[in-house]
Amino acid sequence: MWPRADNRALQGDPGSSTHSDQGSRQTAVIDVGSNSVRLVIYRIEGRAIWTIFNEKALAGLGRDLPATGRLSPEGVETALAALRRFRVALSGWSRSDIVAVATAAVREASDGQQFLARVEMETGLRLRVVSGAEEARYAALGVIAGQPDAAGVVGDLGGSSLELVHLDPAATREGITLALGPFALGAPKPLDVDKVRKVIDQRLDGAGLAFRTREFHAVGGAWRNLALLHMEMADYPLRVAHQYEMNRSDAVDVARFVARQSKNSLERMQGLSKKRFDTLPYSALVLDALIERLGIERIVISAYGLREGLLLEAMSPEEAARDPLIEGCEALTAVRGLSAHLGASLHEWLHPAFDRLTPVFGTRDPVLIAAACRLADLGARLHPDHRGELAFEQVLRAPIAGMSHAERAFLACAVFARHSSAPNTPDQTTVAKVLTTERRQRARALGAAIRLGCDLSGRNVGLLPHSRLAIEGDRLVLTTQPGWGDMLLGEQTAKRAQTLAQALRLKPQIG
Repeated sequence: MWPRADNRALQGDPGSSTHSDQGSRQTAVIDVGSNSVRLVIYRIEGRAIWTIFNEKALAGLGRDLPATGRLSPEGVETALAALRRFRVALSGWSRSDIVAVATAAVREASDGQQFLARVEMETGLRLRVVSGAEEARYAALGVIAGQPDAAGVVGDLGGSSLELVHLDPAATREGITLALGPFALGAPKPLDVDKVRKVIDQRLDGAGLAFRTREFHAVGGAWRNLALLHMEMADYPLRVAHQYEMNRSDAVDVARFVARQSKNSLERMQGLSKKRFDTLPYSALVLDALIERLGIERIVISAYGLREGLLLEAMSPEEAARDPLIEGCEALTAVRGLSAHLGASLHEWLHPAFDRLTPVFGTRDPVLIAAACRLADLGARLHPDHRGELAFEQVLRAPIAGMSHAERAFLACAVFARHSSAPNTPDQTTVAKVLTTERRQRARALGAAIRLGCDLSGRNVGLLPHSRLAIEGDRLVLTTQPGWGDMLLGEQTAKRAQTLAQALRLKPQIG
């Protein structure tokens, strides 16, 4: 029943000048959950993970599980139709390049094995049923795939279960599974807030102490919908769910607001998935209880979870250890830029000077400088009159992991300054809301430094090592090695150096 394998399916893209064929590939992940059945196709370039296709069906396999112990008959048919559709979409793929898993509903249903047999018979797909502990571990790996420095506790809420797992190395990595998914609590029946809250508190007993944390990473479509609603209510301009943050008060407010809404009220709200109206109040109530019982002070939304965790586990240790932000920026430019090595050369050239500056993002400054340098060539194929604006918009909303919203805006501003000397960036409202004045100024300086390096060398990476950029007291000093002084000639070099010096509030000295 399985389509004929094609060994060419995942060969590397010969057009990629930055990543080797071995580091550039495609992988498909099929995830059969308690609520949704999803196919996601990823392009993996080193440590960078790109979603290039995403299709789901909200089958509700676990909808009847609490009452009957069996999968929903309607959900089974919907899931099988989706899986047959996915099989066709993956025609020509090798089995080795497809990961197919099933989680809580199939794991717990008395007819789960019957469902698995039918899936294999009708589609050729052999689903791997992951345990609750594995599901928690993959959720944690997924969060790390999207934010390597994440700390605290991960909570992955599905249709039937909630997985909790620590991220901190000193804490136990053994995750737990709790029957706190909306279907396990009574959805799709209308929510009785007081009654269901008592059930949630009872099921959290013990976990409330074992998983106490100040920082909570929320995984799952329901909680992403809550975050999008909070953005709408707060008039937050950057509608990117990944690494969106809410403090305790804001999260409690939006959770309690949604928990007390009727289905008709939810239907009138902008930005919510229509197929989650029956389950979203339950998910909101679970988040409210977790905040109280676990002592959570900050909630970080992760768009990465089990699927990305599976991908991270499959990477070599060398790949997994790389920074996803730097790798993502390099991969983005490799597709649209012209030079394969310009970013790394610029980083080596300018970081000695920027290392002398007071950090504006703490220990994250070196990573952000390296990432910004990898974006230097992003506008190479864009119209010269609009490079700044177009590159700014692309970086602000690029699907690259490993950066907070403030860091995303910082890089967008730096890219704009790399192409334009205009004092004001596009989308000033967004920038002002997520970046301090000091960080905006530093982004402008970083972009100006990258522009200086590009223009000074004519984008010739072999020339940059013959010059030196340094900060000495109150001066920005640009010099060359003996015999290379002609590099410093010309009005443009002086102009670019002057712009950088002004951004750093220094006096320029050339030669």
